[in-house]
Amino acid sequence: MLVTVTGPDRPGVSSVLFAALTAAGVELLDLEQVVVNGRLTLGALVVPEGDAEDLQESVGEAMDSIAMSVHIEIQRDGDVATRPPSTHVVTVLGRPITARAFGAIAAELAAVGANIDAIRRVADYPVTGLELLVSPVPDGDPDAYPPGTLRKRLVGVARQAGVDVAVSRAGLARRSKRLIVFDVDSTLIQGEVIEMLAARAGADVEAQVRRVTEEAMAGQLDFTESLTRRVAVLEGLPASVVDEVAAEIELTPGARTTIRTLKRLGYRCGVVSGGFTQVIGGLADELKLDFVAANELEIADGRLTGRVSGEIVDRPGKAVALRRFADAHEIPLEQTIAVGDGANDIDMLSTAGLGIAFNAKQALRDIADTSVSVPYLDVVLFVLGITRNEVEAADAAEGVLRRVPIA
Repeated sequence: MLVTVTGPDRPGVSSVLFAALTAAGVELLDLEQVVVNGRLTLGALVVPEGDAEDLQESVGEAMDSIAMSVHIEIQRDGDVATRPPSTHVVTVLGRPITARAFGAIAAELAAVGANIDAIRRVADYPVTGLELLVSPVPDGDPDAYPPGTLRKRLVGVARQAGVDVAVSRAGLARRSKRLIVFDVDSTLIQGEVIEMLAARAGADVEAQVRRVTEEAMAGQLDFTESLTRRVAVLEGLPASVVDEVAAEIELTPGARTTIRTLKRLGYRCGVVSGGFTQVIGGLADELKLDFVAANELEIADGRLTGRVSGEIVDRPGKAVALRRFADAHEIPLEQTIAVGDGANDIDMLSTAGLGIAFNAKQALRDIADTSVSVPYLDVVLFVLGITRNEVEAADAAEGVLRRVPIA
């Protein structure tokens, strides 16, 4: 028998229900509860010991006593099925998520033979986040769609509907991540450091550097070549500009929250950047990062020489740095996450167990495991299944809880 109780959520509902079920001597097979905006739905699948009509009467009286509605349905043996574990998690992010957008995603899931097993809200700030547990229809053909089909089709629909969709595997693989690396420019921080440095040499130089940066981030230009060209125009600038730019850096909204929350969970957190250690070193200390890999501006006689010293952290170098940090902390690569925005992050995101493209160029979105396009870095937490309520409860306990109004 399937017993479904609905009504206002308040303490004691399940206690009254199970007192009646206990008196009837039922065997409990399954149980699920959801509360939406203070409205409770509680479903219990039970096997009655005695007469089904007696159970219906006793449960009905018990629920009437607390002004709750109850519906009891007798199930045939063929109607009772064990719930298979969900295979994927689909996180929908939007500001707002419209009924049209969610309906389009639900329709696309059905079109590829996926069933929505459960839905929960993971965030109401700075975006609305909904998490869907999904799995293939039991009698569907598992070979009908190649790997990546679900994400590709949902991302296309979501883009048209004005929301983001992140698709990841459900289960231990999702919950076992232990190390995360962030790109710096336009990911952990707002803007590009090299352009901020170039601005000290004049507007024309800044515009020139910006064009080269855009080509490199789009994958149209080799990163090492682009870095060499961009740094060369800085020749002769006083070394003091490095400290000036470092003082002007602005973190991406949600960056502190993201790193603070992940470190609470035991993550190793760091940055792998094509930028410069002299600029981001202070930021790394402030955020208490576990590791930093970046390029080194060459300085002689108090001025920039227009060159970098040592090995360049380029596209392949970012992946090498990720492997090095994972090895140092004895963390398997499948338990690592990389977040970036440009083509020079392709190897790093491909190497990580989970690659997240953040407001990224198309070249990176094409290869990333998941992609988000809202300007808040803490959406990374929602993709990992960490809810806004959990984040704020931990922040409140440490006395650092605050919500910045969003225009």
